[in-house]
Amino acid sequence: MDIMHIKDLSAYTTIGVYEHERGIKQELKINIEIGFNNHTAALTDDLNDALDYEAISKRTLQYVESSQHFLIETVAENLSQLLLKEFSIEKLNLTISKPGSIKGASEVSVKITRP
Repeated sequence: MDIMHIKDLSAYTTIGVYEHERGIKQELKINIEIGFNNHTAALTDDLNDALDYEAISKRTLQYVESSQHFLIETVAENLSQLLLKEFSIEKLNLTISKPGSIKGASEVSVKITRP
């Protein structure tokens, strides 16, 4: 299995359980590891045979920035299901981070793996 990485994709969305968080946009950092078969694309050198990381990034931003979840766990689960459904992904490791959410820590994150 081959792996593609999309690192530190920034999205601004309504996220959080506290009242003061519900009226503002906060940054989420998204890291995606995609397991897929790169063999055909490598042989043909044709985007039609490849996993389109620009399309995956745009779809990710579209979903996250339009969502209004309370938990990053929910964002991670729903985004993983969407990406698995819409793209030729065999395995997905997805990390959603919320920078600055805890004083003294650079971020809090949730990482999930889905087949």
